[in-house]
Amino acid sequence: MKEENGASVFAPEKTQDYGEDPKAVRQSDKYVSEYVRGFVNKWDELIDWDARAKSEGRFFIDVLKARDKKSVLDVATGTGFHSIQLLKAGFDVTSADGSAEMLAMAFDNAKDNDLMLKTVHADWRWLNKDVHGKFDAIICLGNSFTHLHEEKDRRRALAEFYAALKHDGILILDQRNYDKILGGNDASKHKYYYCGDQVSAEPDYVDDTLARFKYSFPDGSEYFLNMFPLRKDYTRGLLRDVGFQQIHSYGDFQAEGEESDPDFFVHVAEKSYAE
Repeated sequence: MKEENGASVFAPEKTQDYGEDPKAVRQSDKYVSEYVRGFVNKWDELIDWDARAKSEGRFFIDVLKARDKKSVLDVATGTGFHSIQLLKAGFDVTSADGSAEMLAMAFDNAKDNDLMLKTVHADWRWLNKDVHGKFDAIICLGNSFTHLHEEKDRRRALAEFYAALKHDGILILDQRNYDKILGGNDASKHKYYYCGDQVSAEPDYVDDTLARFKYSFPDGSEYFLNMFPLRKDYTRGLLRDVGFQQIHSYGDFQAEGEESDPDFFVHVAEKSYAE
């Protein structure tokens, strides 16, 4: 909304724009314009906070507490789900995101829960320019890391995460099971992540360097996200390359090997050497 001659005038709603060939849009900066206000306002319909909290349980809280971590930087805050869950559990949380629209929604969601978020608008590739201090843990959740389409950006972002962690810090990063999707099995159980009733989040187009997802809502509205399909072993390799010494991967919150067909992987990467 803006002021004109003393009167309030609502600015027109921005829409997603992928140009003439949406499948050709493969830039790391694109996510900023993908998260238009209309999409952000519907994001929590997609997640369903109550259902997601029930499906995840205490997984992230237990991982952090088992390693005696207290200060957490949430680099992909989105609408604030994980930041708020961790604040309620007693962690010292700083919430960052590259989308100003998402951060605004997260701040409002926190207020609705009688909480105050410490928010920072930051691009991962230059994270330490805007986020100061060292953290016990960094979380990058919600399949967010796949917004980076270029390898140099992925390596730069991970190096920034590594630098923002204390000497014994950990990074928790999740991703869709793109190995399954690239293999032609794009059916998702929607048991853990996108739990919203009558809301779909399905691949619209997939090749080796693009996963274009369509998000459909009960009112007939549709939105898209163009992401890079990260293979599990590739992601683990990047984490090793940047310096993480121990990497544990979980499929749908189960230990490696216990879940044969997960929708998501969660990687817990530690700077410390194994004792």
